[in-house]
Amino acid sequence: MKKFFMIFIFVLVLSLSYSLNINIDTEKGIQKISPYIYGVNQDIPFDVKITARRLGGNRMTGYNWENNASNAGSDWQHYSDNYLLDNSGAVVKDKEETGKLLTIFHEKSLSLNAYSLITLPLTGYVAKDKKGPVTEQETAPSERWAKVIFKKNTPFSLEPEKNDDFVYLDEEVNFLVAKYGKANTETGVKGYALDNEPDLWSSTHPRIHGNKPLAEEYIEKSIQAAKAIKDIDEYAEVFGPVSYGYNGFKTFQNAPDFVQTSWEYGWFLAYYLDRMKKASEKEGKRLLDVLDIHWYPEARGNGKRIVFNQGSVSETAYARVQAPRSLWDNDYVEDSWICEINDCPIALIPRIKNMINKYYPGTKLAITEYEYGAGYHISGGIAFSDVLGIFGKYGVYMANYWMIEWGAYSLAAFRLYRNYDGNGGCFGDLSVKATTSDIEKSSVYASLQSKEKGELHIILINKDFDNPQKADIKIKSKINFKKVKIYGFDEKTQGKIILKQEAEVKNNFVSFELPPLSAWHLVLN
Repeated sequence: MKKFFMIFIFVLVLSLSYSLNINIDTEKGIQKISPYIYGVNQDIPFDVKITARRLGGNRMTGYNWENNASNAGSDWQHYSDNYLLDNSGAVVKDKEETGKLLTIFHEKSLSLNAYSLITLPLTGYVAKDKKGPVTEQETAPSERWAKVIFKKNTPFSLEPEKNDDFVYLDEEVNFLVAKYGKANTETGVKGYALDNEPDLWSSTHPRIHGNKPLAEEYIEKSIQAAKAIKDIDEYAEVFGPVSYGYNGFKTFQNAPDFVQTSWEYGWFLAYYLDRMKKASEKEGKRLLDVLDIHWYPEARGNGKRIVFNQGSVSETAYARVQAPRSLWDNDYVEDSWICEINDCPIALIPRIKNMINKYYPGTKLAITEYEYGAGYHISGGIAFSDVLGIFGKYGVYMANYWMIEWGAYSLAAFRLYRNYDGNGGCFGDLSVKATTSDIEKSSVYASLQSKEKGELHIILINKDFDNPQKADIKIKSKINFKKVKIYGFDEKTQGKIILKQEAEVKNNFVSFELPPLSAWHLVLN
């Protein structure tokens, strides 16, 4: 009986702790990791080395660069005020100063050596005053709004007339170019977004755009606005359509004029790419540089969406940890309304990249808003760490985190890539081949430093909630690595990055036990 009991315990231990086969090949899968995937929408007041900053969101749709007025839309009583400038973190004496929000934002980007992406208004009107709520009777056009014109066609002014009824988009771009230079200079603004979530204009900004936006309307505005931008700064990158989510990608939020076209293209994004390509060919210059989308996962755990504080963390944690697979995995089927309409597997990044290759080759992909929820919980940190690795491995150009459920574990995930050792240590900029024997229980990403030969970085994630995993890491490389340092976090570290282990590397083989729900950065020299 005692012998049987010992055998039972041995089998039980084996079932709880098992080995992952991790294979790294530094000679295969080599591709540049864009530096701009470590971007934000709201600044992180910590030591993370962010690389891109976006001035975006619902408020920018109605932002008037001449006097810094903006409108909250349905987010808050359709309120026109000085909110954006008041919340910029800067002390401003003259809140009517032309372009003050833009200059505060961009100069902060310059101080951080970060890419500035600035949103321009395309709806047709921006806030003219800062007098509070706009009533339904004051819906544009009315005296509460200034009309947006894309091309001024008369001489620009760095101090435009603020009491007329017009705001000029190209004059706004010219203001920034005159002050900072073009995008190909060290100080120039690098990119402009063609508004924000236009597929939701009529619900988010019914006082500006009361009618349901049409696909053709936005496409034509995109073309004209892009031409106006490129006429001023031919080096600036244009981002569009800044779509809010899945139904926007497919149908431009059920736009009635896309129904017939959808039979040919399938997705609105495909049609948008094709139209922008044809317009670019006609114009003789590229009018769309970056296909820009937002991604707040629709994945559910126990019927609760993993984002926007739906359900308890215990209900959504497992679904959250698995949800990043919908960005790339052709075999993963999540629990969501998307899968209920038989659109799964989603495999979002390769699916959209295939559209780009077919309809407008050379266009980059950006996800300028995203969130996976529960940044205050270990499941949020694990998902976030996984997502940052996916962005690098699958060639996303820019990604900007939008803080909704921010916390210590969100910060830990950023630090894992952008300051793992507290001394500015970063994940490499050249992705190399990395595979795991169990993609449900683990994720792995690997990189080299293009400017520092002989250093290999591996991100290794244990997605198992209950069990440790022993990782046997085999490295195929011309470099013979000698030492490894292992940094990372789990639930016990409470969001702090720790140096867990230093060891010798023998024959390019490393064995490491990962605690449950943990993420690690291995640095091999």
